[in-house]
Amino acid sequence: MSKTIRIGTRDSQLALWQATTVQKQLEDLGYKTTLEAVKSTGDLVLDKPLYEMGITGIFTKTLDVAMLNGSIDIAVHSMKDVPTALPNGIVQTAVLKRASATDILVTKKKEVDFSKPCTIATGSLRRKAQWLHRYPHHTVVNLRGNVNTRLQKLEDNDWDGAIFAKAGLERIDILPEHTIALDWMIPAPAQGAMVIVALENDTFSIAATQKLNHTHTEITTRLERDFLRTMEGGCTAPIGAFAEVVSNAIDFKAGLFSLDGQEKIEVLKAVKLEDIEEALGSTWADEVRARGGKELMDAIKSSMG
Repeated sequence: MSKTIRIGTRDSQLALWQATTVQKQLEDLGYKTTLEAVKSTGDLVLDKPLYEMGITGIFTKTLDVAMLNGSIDIAVHSMKDVPTALPNGIVQTAVLKRASATDILVTKKKEVDFSKPCTIATGSLRRKAQWLHRYPHHTVVNLRGNVNTRLQKLEDNDWDGAIFAKAGLERIDILPEHTIALDWMIPAPAQGAMVIVALENDTFSIAATQKLNHTHTEITTRLERDFLRTMEGGCTAPIGAFAEVVSNAIDFKAGLFSLDGQEKIEVLKAVKLEDIEEALGSTWADEVRARGGKELMDAIKSSMG
């Protein structure tokens, strides 16, 4: 264990928490590590919605380049930010045990009357579409930045609430007082999970990080990401997918929404763990595409330019 594993991470508080978590787990196994923090384009450009920036893997690209350049050995990401197709030469080595995948609404007061016109903030097309599907009389405004920045923007603006991933706020211990669990909202594929990637020829780092893999989380996130990849949705499309292990089976739920939230194509599946096949997530996506999903995705891509 003589090699020191250089862990690349974005320099936001949440990204550093994730990288430090992996660092501690590796060091507990006897490995030597260092942290290398870099800024990504997604952190630097905050005045545009993600989908308008037209870059796949906007939060991961900088670390991909650093890894391919030999500046770092592994990178730790929120898995929902990672493109379903990794760059040539980079491989997924481990998925850590998933935290909560739930979306939550953070509000400034204890109760919100959703029957009235409300203004809700989010930078996610998936969250916006699902919110408008449920509350078509509401207004959804764009919100970008790391979790600390977004919480401050909520304080500074006259909004009724803003949508966050519960896991991110819990991980860095800044879960606000007033929150509402959005149990009806389908999470982003792999939401709440952390993934480690390494160079495919770096056998030392691969062997080390594979020891941190959580099998059930790896299986469920693979189903979700295969669904997303087959839908050709990328990280920004209004697509939700969530799989969870219940006893000896996996329950799967996914949905594709129109940008205005008016259209919804949903799929619900249950399959025994021993019956899980490589292509299941893709098969379920093909069902959605056959039920009008292909035309809906084409319309979404066309409207996004």
